[in-house]
Amino acid sequence: MTSILLLFSLSGFVYASPPQFQSRNYIPASQVLPSYDYIIAGGGLAGLVMAAGLSGDKNGYKVLVLEAGGNGDDVRDRIDTPSATYYQSLLNAEPYDWLYKTIPQPNAKNREIVQPRGKVLGGSSAVNGLYIVRPPKEQINAWHSLISNSSSSDADPWTWDNFYSTMQSSETFTPPTSAAQAQTSSTIKYNAASRGKSGKLQVSYPGYIPSISENWLPTLANVGIRSTDDAYSGDNTGAFFATSSINPTNWTRSYAKSAWIDSLPPRDNLHIVTGAMVHRVVFADNFVSGDQHASGVEFSLGPGQSSQTVSVDKEVILSAGAFGSPAILQRSGVGPSDVLSAAGVSVKVALPGVGQGMTDHVATAIYYKVKDGVQTAGSIQQGAAGGDVAGSKEFKSFVNDAIAYVNGTLLFDTEQNFADFRKGISDALGQSTSERVPSSSSEVRDGYKNVQQTVLDQVMPTNGLVEILFSINAPGEIAVQAALQTSFSRGRMYIASADAYASPNIDPGYFTHPADLTILRQGIKLARKIGSTPPLSDILAGEFLPGQDSTGTDEQLEDYIRGSIGTEYHPSSTSSMLPQAQGGVVDAKLKVYGTANVRVIDAGVLPVTVSAHMMSVVYALSSKGVDIVLGTANGNSSSAAGSGSGGGDGTNGGQSDTSGSKNGAGVLRTRHGWVAVGLAVIFGGLL
Repeated sequence: MTSILLLFSLSGFVYASPPQFQSRNYIPASQVLPSYDYIIAGGGLAGLVMAAGLSGDKNGYKVLVLEAGGNGDDVRDRIDTPSATYYQSLLNAEPYDWLYKTIPQPNAKNREIVQPRGKVLGGSSAVNGLYIVRPPKEQINAWHSLISNSSSSDADPWTWDNFYSTMQSSETFTPPTSAAQAQTSSTIKYNAASRGKSGKLQVSYPGYIPSISENWLPTLANVGIRSTDDAYSGDNTGAFFATSSINPTNWTRSYAKSAWIDSLPPRDNLHIVTGAMVHRVVFADNFVSGDQHASGVEFSLGPGQSSQTVSVDKEVILSAGAFGSPAILQRSGVGPSDVLSAAGVSVKVALPGVGQGMTDHVATAIYYKVKDGVQTAGSIQQGAAGGDVAGSKEFKSFVNDAIAYVNGTLLFDTEQNFADFRKGISDALGQSTSERVPSSSSEVRDGYKNVQQTVLDQVMPTNGLVEILFSINAPGEIAVQAALQTSFSRGRMYIASADAYASPNIDPGYFTHPADLTILRQGIKLARKIGSTPPLSDILAGEFLPGQDSTGTDEQLEDYIRGSIGTEYHPSSTSSMLPQAQGGVVDAKLKVYGTANVRVIDAGVLPVTVSAHMMSVVYALSSKGVDIVLGTANGNSSSAAGSGSGGGDGTNGGQSDTSGSKNGAGVLRTRHGWVAVGLAVIFGGLL
C-alpha cells in the first residue's frame, strides 16, 4: 500500500485515505477527485480511445471517463461471442440499450423506429455486428474540402491520405484461416498491404463461414457487380467479404474496451466511473478570447439522485455519440436558441447547428426460403446445438460478412439515366434546402446546400450509393438486404427538457428528400435480381417476403420500403465539422464553436455520410482526436496531422487485445416492427 500511495503522490493525487481500486482503474463516484486535466463524457468507442491516448502521454495527464452504462462484466459472454449479436441479443432490455426511438416518421408510415445504442463501456463497439469496412477516399476528401481553407493547415488530418494511415495504424489484421477460405471456395480476397500490422484493434474474418456463402461472389458477378481484391485502400465499390473486429487467437470480439483499456496496465492517472450520467458542461463566468470556458462537468448516478460536479483543468471532451453529445451540449446551453428556450435552458452559446444535420443509413430486404438440405448459419445453430460445429468457438465467431457497394450507374442501368437522376437533384437543390431542412437558421441551410452540392460533385459519380448484404443467420431462410448509404434527407436531434434522463427527440427525417426513396427502391430491385440469379437462385425455394405479386410496380415496392425500413445503426452528423457560417458545430480541431475548451469527438462530427460501417471511421477519428488534443496541450502542432499512433497509450505500439478475459455486456439487435417471425434474427448484426 505504501508504494501505491507514493505513486499517487508523484502524480499529484491527494487522498485522505487509500483508495480502493477496482480492476482497470474503475472507481466509485465517491472517489472522484476534485479536478482532472481532461474529462471525457462517454465511455464508448471514441471515449475509450481518447482515454487510453490522453492518459498514456508522458506528461501524466489526469483523465476521468464518465460512462452512463455499466462495465459489462455481468454479461461478458454476450460481448465476447460474436454470434451472440444474433442469438442472445439484449435489445430493448435495460440496462444495456439506451432504448431510443425516433419520433413518428411520416414518410415511413408514421412509425417510431428503434435506434439501438450500446449503453456499456465500449458503447456500440461492444454490442454491434462487428463490421470493419473502410469508406471510399472521395468521401473523406469531401469532408476535408468542406472544412478546409487556403490559409489553414488545421484540416490536414481529414485528407484521405492522413485518414487512411490512421485507419491502418489502429488495427492488427490477420488473414483468413485456410478452413475459412475452403468454406468459401477460396473467394475471400484481400490485400495485406492495405491493412494494419500493429494496432490495438484485432481485425480478421470469422473462423467458420457456412458454405452457402460461396454463392455470393459468382452470383453478384452474374448481375454485373465485380468482385474487388482490395476494398480497404480507398475504393470499396464492388463485392467482397468484409473483415470483422474479431480476435482470431480466441475467436472473441475485439472492441474499444478490450483493445484500448483491458490491454493497459493499471494507471493511477486514469479513472473510469460507470453508471454516471453526464447532465451538462458547467461554464465559468470567465471567457477566454471571447469564448465560453468550461470549468467542469455535472453528473449523477441515477434519476432523482443528487448530482455532483467535478472540475476540469484543461478540456471537456464529449464522446457520447451522435445522440448523446448534442444532447449534453444543448443541456449545457449550447445550441439552437429556440430549442434551448423551449427546454427551459439558458443560452450560453447560440449555435444553431447543434443537433441539426442528422443522417442515418436505412435498410430493408427481400427474403427467401432455402431448399431442403441447404444449411444457413441459423440452421446450424438451431439444428446442431451442442454438436461439434455449433458448439465450437470458430462457429460462434461467425457474423455475416458477404457484402457489396453498388454505384449509381449499375443501380440506374446506364450512365445517362444516372446522370439525369443527379441533375434532377442538383436542379432542385434550392427548393430542397428551403422546404426540407428542419431549421430556420440561414447558416444551417447554407451548410446543407454546400454539403449536398459537394456530395453531388465529389461522391455520387463513383461511390456506392447502396450497400447489399447477404444475411444467413436465420434458420431455413436468407435475406438479401439493401441499405441506403448516401442520404439527401437530413433530420435533427433535440432535447425537450433539461432532464438528462429524458430521452431526446430523434427525427432522422427519413425520406424527406424523394431521392432517397428512389435510390433505395433501385437497391431493392437489385436485391431481388440477385435472389433470382444463379448460383444463388439454385439453392433458394422462392421469395416469401414481400412477394413479387404484391410488389410488382415501383409504387408497390416503395410502399413496402416505407413500411419495412429500419436503421442500419449508423447515425451521424449531429455535431458537424463545418464552418460556423454553414451551421457547423466543431472546427477542424474538433473544438465546439463559441467555447474555449470543449470538443466533440465521435460520429456526430462527420459532415458527410460514408458508404461504410462506422467503426473504422470512428476509431481513426478518435485516434486523430488524441493527436490533436495532445498537440494542443504539448505545443506540438504537427501531431494534429496524425502520428499513426492509432490512439495509442503512450507506448506508440499496439498492445495485445485481451478479448475474452475481462470483458462483458452486449446489446442489440433485432428489427423493430418487421412482419415475419425470425426477421429479428436475420436483421441482427448490421452495425
